[in-house]
Amino acid sequence: MEVVVESVVTKRLGALPVAAEFLRRLDVAGIVDVLCPPDPRADVTHGQVIEVLVANRLTSPAPLFRVGDRAREWAVEEVFGIEAGLLNDDRLARALDAIAPHLDRLAGSVGAAAIGAFGVDTARIHWDMTSMSVHGAYPAEDQDDDYPVVKYGHPKDRRVDLKQIQAGLGVSSDGGVPVHAKVFDGGAGEVAQVVDAMKALRQLANERRLLLVADSKLYSWGNIAALLEAGVDFIAPVPAAKVPDALYAGLDLEQAAPVDYTAEREERLPPEQRGRYRVLEDVHRIPGPRKRDRMLQVRRILVHSTGSAAGQRQAREKRLAKAAAELAKVQRGAGGRYYGTPEKIAARVGVIAKTRRVASCLRTAITTDEQGRPALEWSFDEQVLQAEAAADGWYALLTSRPPEASDAAQVLLDYKGQGGIERRYGDFKGPLAVTPVFVQHNRRVAALVQVICLALLVYCLIERQVRRALGGDGRMQGLYPNGQRVRPTARMILYHLGQLQLRIGSATDPPTVLMARGIHLHLLDLLGLDVAQPRWLPT
Repeated sequence: MEVVVESVVTKRLGALPVAAEFLRRLDVAGIVDVLCPPDPRADVTHGQVIEVLVANRLTSPAPLFRVGDRAREWAVEEVFGIEAGLLNDDRLARALDAIAPHLDRLAGSVGAAAIGAFGVDTARIHWDMTSMSVHGAYPAEDQDDDYPVVKYGHPKDRRVDLKQIQAGLGVSSDGGVPVHAKVFDGGAGEVAQVVDAMKALRQLANERRLLLVADSKLYSWGNIAALLEAGVDFIAPVPAAKVPDALYAGLDLEQAAPVDYTAEREERLPPEQRGRYRVLEDVHRIPGPRKRDRMLQVRRILVHSTGSAAGQRQAREKRLAKAAAELAKVQRGAGGRYYGTPEKIAARVGVIAKTRRVASCLRTAITTDEQGRPALEWSFDEQVLQAEAAADGWYALLTSRPPEASDAAQVLLDYKGQGGIERRYGDFKGPLAVTPVFVQHNRRVAALVQVICLALLVYCLIERQVRRALGGDGRMQGLYPNGQRVRPTARMILYHLGQLQLRIGSATDPPTVLMARGIHLHLLDLLGLDVAQPRWLPT
């Protein structure tokens, strides 16, 4: 019997071709190499290295010292033309050092390239910031003040024991694409970053009038004055403390205009189970911090949500029930071992009122009998509770948009897109694995976070491309085993493309892409990649 042994090498291909194509259209390598001219003696330019780092985040996120190993397992050399041996952690770190002084220009250039190459509409931009907790000491004396500093702040994940770095994103309403990204100090206040973000986003919007949608951190006299002076329209919620509950309680819900809006998560629910929205409009005045500062006046949209009302009602009932149980326990134990004096009872009642947030409605009386034995009487003030209930479901939005450009209902609809930026931060911290960070210097931390922001940009452009190519309602089958028609997310797209493999050919046998399912061919077709004659394979 004749036995023939053939050497067949197969590597993981995944979404590397997709990443390479989108990076080519954005000209990321070219932009980086203009900002950081390559050494003629180098085997690979900084731009090429940054593209590989972006592709790594999109396919198999790894710390810098593992990127070279992943490149050997994946078809990095075949797609990007870079040998895995050149991607050691020292070379990757030098690329991060090179781009660190140019992060703002890099983000602006690539964002502008995305707008031009993919036609992203920047008429409405949603802005927000998030924090990433960092494990490590990062002593202040070892950090460079010319770059964002890793320090303690107000972490979103409530890990107050860890230092952090922050990032801000400007996400377009068109496809949720982060066309602007910036890295900040761990202790940077969100309120102070709005004006600079507005200037950068206004430049990206070019001649178009920009609508900036943000969270309540936008609310300050200085920010709103700067936005009004610059002629930038904005929408932002009013902090709860700036509008008294009595104002909400006095509103007539029947006079509010209904808004035709259904949250995506409720689209499959029966109409009677969906949340309903109504809006009223009045004027909000903002005094300046100094007497000579002018009074600002903007439109205020008062929004009522039945879903928010139900949630607030349930939360209040839960708080009252827990407070009642704890107060009843104190009442039964009054005069006993633990609550033997009025002072101890008063201290415990104070803790309950604070932790359960019932101080406004709790009424107590502590008495003593002839033997000096204390007793507790308590109740909840029904009038206060009714006033709180009357304000349930209401919140306020501020906008500088004139009524002829957007009525109250349209302002609410525009603001509702703010949830898209939260989803992008979920992608940032989930599939793209922004943490943990395994670099020692704050300069490299900032550069690496900016690279991951570039990866998020490509990630979102991939999702947008597929949904636009599908047309209609943007739904497709094949992503889930049950055949359910869903809107494809970038996470699902990259998951399915991650199953692609590349069989390395020989002089007489060209490389072959191995596909296990028809969904692979469908997704590549939607993304505009020609599998028959791909430009990313060697000829």
